[in-house]
Amino acid sequence: MPQVPQRLDASAVRAWCGFALRALGRAREEIDAINVYPVADGDTGTNLYLTVESATAAVEAVFAGHAALAGGKEAPGGPEALDGREALDGHEAVTGQAVSPGRAPEGPALADAVHAMAHGALIGARGNSGTILAQLLRGMAQVLAADSDATHTDGQGLRLALRRAADSARQAVVHPVEGTVLTVASAAADAASGAEGDCGAVARAAYEGARAALAATPGQLAVLERAGVVDAGGRGLVAVLGALVETFTGEAPAAAAVPVLAGHARVGADSEATGLHARVDAAVTEPLGELGEVGECADGTPAPEEGGPAFEVIYLLEAEDAAVARLRDRLDALGDSLVVVGGDGLWNVHVHVDDAGAAVEAGVEAGRPYRIRITHFGLDDAHTTGAGSRPVRERVERAVVAVVPGEGLAGLYAEAGATTVLARPGEPPASGELVEAVRRAHAREVVLLPNDAELRHTAAAAAEQARTEGVRVALIPTRSAVQGIAALAVHEPGRRFDEDVVAMTSAAGATRYAEVEVAERQSWTMAGICQAGDILGLIEGDVAVIGSDVTATAEAVLNRMLAAGGEMVTLVLGDEAPDTIAAHLESRVRESYLAVDTVVYRGGRQGALLLIGVE
Repeated sequence: MPQVPQRLDASAVRAWCGFALRALGRAREEIDAINVYPVADGDTGTNLYLTVESATAAVEAVFAGHAALAGGKEAPGGPEALDGREALDGHEAVTGQAVSPGRAPEGPALADAVHAMAHGALIGARGNSGTILAQLLRGMAQVLAADSDATHTDGQGLRLALRRAADSARQAVVHPVEGTVLTVASAAADAASGAEGDCGAVARAAYEGARAALAATPGQLAVLERAGVVDAGGRGLVAVLGALVETFTGEAPAAAAVPVLAGHARVGADSEATGLHARVDAAVTEPLGELGEVGECADGTPAPEEGGPAFEVIYLLEAEDAAVARLRDRLDALGDSLVVVGGDGLWNVHVHVDDAGAAVEAGVEAGRPYRIRITHFGLDDAHTTGAGSRPVRERVERAVVAVVPGEGLAGLYAEAGATTVLARPGEPPASGELVEAVRRAHAREVVLLPNDAELRHTAAAAAEQARTEGVRVALIPTRSAVQGIAALAVHEPGRRFDEDVVAMTSAAGATRYAEVEVAERQSWTMAGICQAGDILGLIEGDVAVIGSDVTATAEAVLNRMLAAGGEMVTLVLGDEAPDTIAAHLESRVRESYLAVDTVVYRGGRQGALLLIGVE
């Protein structure tokens, strides 16, 4: 059993994130099932889980960075929250985020941990409740990381943090409604303010206050009373606060039963039967291009014209405070359920609208929106009219789900029929995102391509979860997007599943891969010592060439790969690659390797300057 933290420090934050992720994992389906407000789309539990998973990953990265600085000896902390995920490997030691030099303390600073938690939740927030939870965590971080003489590591600090969290979350919602997660958060803060003692006593008081407020939510919100359930977002917050109690006491509080009337349909319990909504993952390129009008469902049927707004729009936004204030007014006039959280130039925007294009355009006027997600609420959602007017969308027989590192490759994979998950530099997708993509593919059989060696455990967890939902999933352990391209090229949905998987696996395994990128700091490598700014050529994940010129380094890497033979070279260019590099390498291949063909793709913002595949 891990040691119970005696004060509020980085290890306590880490433990809290781990316990919260587990608690939400256990309660996810239950929370999804009671989700009736503000939209009965059955995903509140999933959204909260994905939000906390992103926060947890960010905190784990802080501990991993500290472990690297300390020479591999990690500071003691809470439970490992990301099962099977390695904190740091040799590749990250060369190209990952730099750690400030100097003697390592016993563990990361509290400020670093809470800032990471809040930032991770902000960039990974999903849905209305996830966005509000991100602001709750941000409010706590503002107190716990404050630069002052007062200590914030005891019960008093936790009381102040919970108060700030509740107040800042309420301020982030343009039209607060009682009987929701906001009410539960305020009750938790009120109960904590009257508690005496250490962090454990304060956490338990907050938890009990939240439980009492949650039980009262049906009497405050008519839609909850009609459905016979408590608020789903509030139920999720109770789980998170229960994890806080477990952090400081070592004992998980007894799970609170969720009242559901016998006649209440468990929304979201069977996504195929209810056909809740078709997700549209509009991961728009940076800078944002033109966005076409969104006037149809994913299956081509017209969007509903009556009832509540038809679309949920979420995006991250880089903008100044004044521009965000104007954006709030504009979006408030366009729709409802408006929540804008964040600060310091980075915001998470959530709104329900009929005109999704207008909501995104408003973001463009305010700053730079990215990671845009547009979800259409199905016609049988309680939020819209015409329930039951559209038949359930049939599952396709087979689909491919692939993680891709850039917008250009996302387009290429999508043209080939794959459902894509965009992995931006430094932001690997969580297992929940892969599960969502499998659901979005809506197929009986799915081939999953992680396209990254570091995602093997994440992809395996997603595959296992999808199998429990009745989907036949085959995970092909592709370690690079160029291996995924090779696999997708031989994909034939018409043949038997096992035969298709074998052919795709064989094609991927026969493709050697490499990448060219810039070293971010000095480090030892298999090719010698590199300095910050050096050009690195990595073959199969190991540094093989260190150079000063991108084109020359890429040519050296390609020559080494082709020395072992090959029939096809695939080049995927990142946005920062030199304009002439593709033509130079193509010419080099033609001159020196007569029977080898070359194909070039534009990968966009993919992290690496160049990806190389040799089949």
